[in-house]
Amino acid sequence: MRIGRSIGLGLAAVAVCLTPLGVGAQQTAKAVLKDASGKDVGQAQFLQTPHGVLIRLSLKGAPPGEHAFHVHAVGKCEPPFTSAGPHFNPAGHKHGMEAKEGAHAGDMPNLHIPASGELTIEVANPMISLVKGQANSVLDGDGSALVIHAGADDYKSDPAGNAGDRIICGVVVP
Repeated sequence: MRIGRSIGLGLAAVAVCLTPLGVGAQQTAKAVLKDASGKDVGQAQFLQTPHGVLIRLSLKGAPPGEHAFHVHAVGKCEPPFTSAGPHFNPAGHKHGMEAKEGAHAGDMPNLHIPASGELTIEVANPMISLVKGQANSVLDGDGSALVIHAGADDYKSDPAGNAGDRIICGVVVP
């Protein structure tokens, strides 16, 4: 029992040392997700980790089916959400997880929303950051947005995965 406590305390100390920027608090951001009519359909919480950003997504009232899910380059969500710009892509890669040259930093796996329209998931994105000033920070000068598309991402068609219209959008804010 005493050994377990020592190990637990050691792991807690390591976790504190790994927080970004060497401080005790982790950097976070959020996005309120709305459809084109302005209806609130969910939220996303972003947490900086030593290996990228963890996105906790919670949807309620979203259209069921398979939908592309991306970080877009501009922090604007004016319907039809083209104001969010292209996918977040600071390294200038081709689109899609199947792209030989590497994917956009904003490319993520498709969402599979059940008939209820409710979904809660966590997605790790190792290619983005919440640390201002880094080339891959989603908190850059013009911000970023989280976008859900009408269709599924085919993971290979450039520039957007043939995913269809943008149906849900949320601006990422600290």
